[in-house]
Amino acid sequence: MEDERIIELYFDRNERALEETQKKYGAYCHTVAAAILADPRDSEECVNDTYLQAWNAIPPARPQYFAAFLAKITRNLALSRYRANHREKRGGGNMTAVLEELEHCLPAPGGDPAEDMVIREALNAFIRTLPAATRDVFLQRYWFMRPIAEIAAAAGMKESRVKMLLLRTRERLREHLAREGIEI
Repeated sequence: MEDERIIELYFDRNERALEETQKKYGAYCHTVAAAILADPRDSEECVNDTYLQAWNAIPPARPQYFAAFLAKITRNLALSRYRANHREKRGGGNMTAVLEELEHCLPAPGGDPAEDMVIREALNAFIRTLPAATRDVFLQRYWFMRPIAEIAAAAGMKESRVKMLLLRTRERLREHLAREGIEI
């Protein structure tokens, strides 16, 4: 079923919208959640919560890119679940490594929605300037939180090449944000 028709089902408050969403995007949402969470039950719960949040958001929201809309909800839920699961623990594995990599090139969230929007727009503009292969590696690491070994295997690169590509891209991001007047 086409996305527009699924969204119309949400607007009609037809529960079939949830079935069609699960059928078309269930595996995709599971992939997003599983990249962040190690527990399949936590991933399943995040995906189910994604459907509930989509149901509550549509209407009034009318997402232009339904897959991205669902991925964002799933990712945010998975990150919240991850933080809750690891609040008391040290370490954190891949998630901690990813966050540490980014802390030197992105400002900490300030709580000001206007500032956060400026940062988000600058980040999106930067990502659009990247060559396709670099953009894919960057997003696989920092959006989907994939391990470097997995990214390297999927991209047909050596791990050292992926690490260097990410390092250089983070440096370019830091420079881009500085040109935009955003302080780290």
